[in-house]
Amino acid sequence: MIFLIRKEKVGFMVDAAIYGFAIGAGFALIENVFYLQKLEGAHVLVWIVRGFGTAIMHGTTAAIFGMVSKNLSDKYSSKKVHIFWAGLAAAILLHSFYNHFFLPPILITICFVIGLPLLIVFVFDLSEQATRKWLGVGFDTDVDLLEVITTGDILESRIGQYLESLKSRFSGAVVADMLCYLRLHLELAVRAKGILLMRQSGFDPVSDPEIKTKFEELEYLQKSIGKTGKLAILPFLRTSSRDLWQLYLIDK
Repeated sequence: MIFLIRKEKVGFMVDAAIYGFAIGAGFALIENVFYLQKLEGAHVLVWIVRGFGTAIMHGTTAAIFGMVSKNLSDKYSSKKVHIFWAGLAAAILLHSFYNHFFLPPILITICFVIGLPLLIVFVFDLSEQATRKWLGVGFDTDVDLLEVITTGDILESRIGQYLESLKSRFSGAVVADMLCYLRLHLELAVRAKGILLMRQSGFDPVSDPEIKTKFEELEYLQKSIGKTGKLAILPFLRTSSRDLWQLYLIDK
């Protein structure tokens, strides 16, 4: 994890959580194989608690270490050793809590299973807010963002820098589809707001026959970029899917 952060292979805190959990779970697998050879006569329930519990524990502690270290690395723009001490201390405390059996092993495992997803969601929300703050300079509305994309100035903006950084994780074709998805999503979002404003003012908006086609294209692009790709561009998507669905219903 330290190597990944110092070599700038971790883009955001949510990446640190994913990498950290994978590293921790991998270590737990090796550890459990070792104990499996030493405790051949153990009951299957022991291995369920021992194997699954330690996998969750090691994954969680490594994820927390990665998230804390990544956050401090970004905050202080440093890759020195001292930024890793806080994350290491948090991981040690969590590991100690698990090993000292303050609660029954099964209950501790359940707490980890329930708590980890909540922690990841919380961290992802923080990461998304930080990304929006970094990207949001000058993009107070969807119209401003759409204008940057359509005028060709995107390469000189932070959006362009962000999309450029995604090329190390996604193919060029997928990044291009992300940009198309973002542009189409913004177009529909702007239109949805326009229709709602017209209705509030007492005007009856004219039906657009291309709306259905655009929704079909949006659905195709969403499948093309996948769930991970959509998560990567989520900081740009200020309008919810429910708002776009309202547009579709209004325009039918």
